[in-house]
Amino acid sequence: MGIDTPHSGWTPILLVVAHPDDETIGAGIQLMRWDPSRVTLVHVTNGSPRDLHDASDHGFKTGEDYLHERRRELYAALDIPGIRPDQCIEFKYVDKEAMLNMPEITGRLMALMEELRPGAVYTHPYEGGHPDHDSVAFAVAQAAQVPIMEFTSYHEGPSGLITGQFLNGGETETLEFTEEEKARKRTMLRCFRSQQNVLADFAIDAEKFRPAPKYDFSKPPHSGTLHYEKLGWNISGEEWRKEAAEALQVLEARRSL
Repeated sequence: MGIDTPHSGWTPILLVVAHPDDETIGAGIQLMRWDPSRVTLVHVTNGSPRDLHDASDHGFKTGEDYLHERRRELYAALDIPGIRPDQCIEFKYVDKEAMLNMPEITGRLMALMEELRPGAVYTHPYEGGHPDHDSVAFAVAQAAQVPIMEFTSYHEGPSGLITGQFLNGGETETLEFTEEEKARKRTMLRCFRSQQNVLADFAIDAEKFRPAPKYDFSKPPHSGTLHYEKLGWNISGEEWRKEAAEALQVLEARRSL
């Protein structure tokens, strides 16, 4: 499947990501190659966790200051491919808490897709890298009536963190970069000054995309410890799957009405 196959012509393109910078990590070059007027970008969280550890680690006194900085960084990065702030929709859920709001996120995405009628939706894979990423993957899977395409994120491997590779392979298309495009993506990533320690783990040699597999969200994405279970956040895969199961019950009850 070619990357443009699900949305040839002028059909709108919807990207749904968890945090400001996820779109640049996963699809920064693709954003530059699309007609920017076709793109709508949804950020499900505000990028600022309630515990304020990230904010204080980056020199911010309040979570509000931190989230405003992350939004400013985002707009600076998106200016490079020509995506305007009014093309960005922020759901404003607290970072690390998307799992608590999956039915509502799903409903909001359904309404947005009904309005925009995109040809395809681009989002995270379900890989246990971050609970917000998995929650977005869940919500998009429940909401979308059009092809879902995934970009690579990160997950735990046998020897530690793996970035830029899908967990279970599948039909993958690799977007190779020119040197000029690599330079532009580096410039986009440098805009996220508060996230440079995190972004150092991600290479920019290529971007990979695939059609989303049909996930069973009642099962772990892989055996062993999930990446976010190792980070001291007190969020377990078992807890996430419990929230997903309850969200499915809520959504099924809504559909039966």
